[in-house]
Amino acid sequence: METKFDFNGKNLFTPIAFREDFNQFARLSETQAWSMFFTASREDNALGFSKSTGKFWTGLVIATVVEAILGATIFHVS
Repeated sequence: METKFDFNGKNLFTPIAFREDFNQFARLSETQAWSMFFTASREDNALGFSKSTGKFWTGLVIATVVEAILGATIFHVS
């Protein structure tokens, strides 16, 4: 078995967001953005390539914020 991974590269432990080849103003998908969030910018495909995964995490955050606002409004005790 032959591996083609270069273990001696200067970018081995550098977060993806700070590498020269990453910041070319390319658009990120939601899944890539969440992968970078969960891995502290170490990996942009940790959650895979499915668009539904990114939409799930975005929807979950939006639902949590809306629920918190509604809960505070409805159950506010004065």
